[in-house]
Amino acid sequence: MKFDTDPSALFAARSNKAVPIHTLTKDDMKKPPAALGKEAIAWAKANGFTAKSGQHCVVPDEKGAIACVLFGTGEEGEPQNGLAHGALARALPQGTYRFAKKPKDALAADLGWAMGGYDFARYRKKSAKPAKLVATGGDTAALQVQGVFMARDLINTPANDMGPSQLEKAFRKIASAHKAKVNVIKGNDLLKKNFPMVHAVGRASTDAPRVLDMKWGKASHAKITLVGKGVTFDTGGLNIKPGSSMALMKKDMGGAANVLGLAHMIMAAKLPVRLRVIVGAVENAISGNAFRPGDILDSRKGITVEIGNTDAEGRLVLGDCLTWGDEEKPELMIDMATLTGAARVALGPDLPPFYTHDDAFADALMKRADACFDPLWRMPLWAPYQSMLSSKVADVNHITSGGFGGSITAALFLSRFVENAKTWAHFDIFGWVPTDKPWAKTGGEAQAIRALFAHIERSYR
Repeated sequence: MKFDTDPSALFAARSNKAVPIHTLTKDDMKKPPAALGKEAIAWAKANGFTAKSGQHCVVPDEKGAIACVLFGTGEEGEPQNGLAHGALARALPQGTYRFAKKPKDALAADLGWAMGGYDFARYRKKSAKPAKLVATGGDTAALQVQGVFMARDLINTPANDMGPSQLEKAFRKIASAHKAKVNVIKGNDLLKKNFPMVHAVGRASTDAPRVLDMKWGKASHAKITLVGKGVTFDTGGLNIKPGSSMALMKKDMGGAANVLGLAHMIMAAKLPVRLRVIVGAVENAISGNAFRPGDILDSRKGITVEIGNTDAEGRLVLGDCLTWGDEEKPELMIDMATLTGAARVALGPDLPPFYTHDDAFADALMKRADACFDPLWRMPLWAPYQSMLSSKVADVNHITSGGFGGSITAALFLSRFVENAKTWAHFDIFGWVPTDKPWAKTGGEAQAIRALFAHIERSYR
């Protein structure tokens, strides 16, 4: 696979010339390790290095070359977030570096470095070549970085180059790289094949709506199905968004981007599962045949759905796709979507909520999320709120009439389309970093997929 930032360009083979990176606490600076040498300590102090969290200092040798790098962790012995070393990938001069002492979590340190070095430059001149790190966490880091970069690349690409047809092309490319089988249902064939809600949402666009289906692995293995919301741009439909809310809507296919990143990790690791990926790829556009507030749509499930607001289109697309995936009775079905602003109000941009009835799955996933610094928070599928989706003219309204519990009620709506999967979980992700972090510049982001990969890898090896 080709990535906008080549993950391999951020890692280097072992080298005697690699510059050491020393991780130091504030206490270390009070009583500096003798191994650093008096000159290095004097230089660091002269340049105001106090080892506060995230601070770094480049120490020269007698010839003016880089002798070592000092990296601060504050009060603790390791960075509070194991991905914090990512700041160094952008800050350090071009060259090859290594950790003087293997970090406690070598995989996270490698991931942080590479994720911090990501630079989306498809539409501008690329920055100078990045600094390279001698990896210590093994091959898993490179594999996960590829999945992360894939998700970021897809989200960051603007809608003029990432409509439903281009998303299909990327889908096919990923499938081809892993020898997976692809089936695509497009345009009016969606009505013939019983995907009426996907068709309704996407029919106003000049780029036809479609459902993308990928299968990989042996049929005898555990069935894992990933479902992604692929709304390549969301105008809000006839309930049109204001300009300020439309500016980032290229990221409304972030669910699809993330499930594709996760699928790549699973297939590249050759996990013994039968993987299926389903993406509803549509543009929520405006034209004379756009679906309307008050319309009543049929669904693949046979449930009739009253449209309360055309700007809540993603759950309609997911409803048909989840039904299709559920018909196969998978052991695990995951859906991911940039679904509600309510999730951001509740938990902010960094902490995606997820919903599931399976307590054992939720507990195990939370442990994996904490361990790999891929934060998640379980939210309740609060059954009494189902009444908030009631309709006087259809089986269900797809939104509530009030403003309460929007992320919960969206998840409850989706739950109506799942009955056969042994475990189902819905992830309401943001898919975006609004301000620079050590491991991520502002832009598209992979959320939850490293935690999910860690869980699936452990559960199905």
